[in-house]
Amino acid sequence: MFNVIIIEDDPMVAAIDRQYVEMTAGFRVTGMFDGGISALKGADFDHTDLIILDYFMPEMNGDEFINQLHRTGWSPAIIMVTSANDTETVTSLFRHGVVDYLVKPFEYERFRSALERFSARMNVLSGTSGTVSQSDIDRLISPSTSGEPGKNTLAKGLNAPTLNLIRSFLKKHPEDSFTSEQISKEVNLSRITVRRYVNHMLEIGELTSTIDYQTGGRPGIHYKYCKV
Repeated sequence: MFNVIIIEDDPMVAAIDRQYVEMTAGFRVTGMFDGGISALKGADFDHTDLIILDYFMPEMNGDEFINQLHRTGWSPAIIMVTSANDTETVTSLFRHGVVDYLVKPFEYERFRSALERFSARMNVLSGTSGTVSQSDIDRLISPSTSGEPGKNTLAKGLNAPTLNLIRSFLKKHPEDSFTSEQISKEVNLSRITVRRYVNHMLEIGELTSTIDYQTGGRPGIHYKYCKV
């Protein structure tokens, strides 16, 4: 299980980041901060594997935060989730060791892909015996090129009848979008089960997802069937 902290001053985006992390197997949020200074004071970096970091924050921007973090001797992996997309900023952040970069607005598929690439790299390194081969390095550079499941391959724990049940319901309503909670009620499955299957369908391109900010609380994710 990878420990993740989120540093984001926009409460709405921070809530989305947290929801996306918690939807992705193998990751958990262990801290949330509204800026770099509060994170440097309160985060447990000794037990942090990954930071989800915004760039534009009060008092200290993302570049300044990374500089200060490295001065203190900590160097967890960092994924930027930010609206900063000018060449100078992007170049500087990659030079500071950022492992991935998502430009707002973003969708869950891209967010999950960033987490899964990070997980794949870490799994390669943890599976070695102190040295890495060329094939290990190739997998670190492009972890998705080896053993990537095809569209007809189900991940462990998924089964075709349940997938077809959810697929059949969504195909009957091609113009509508649904939350995982709505789907679970319609197909009489648990919300957790439905989320696992819609995540798979997102991965293979059968669904698209959008974020609903008008919920009066935590943002919701809506899924819509698309032809593949």
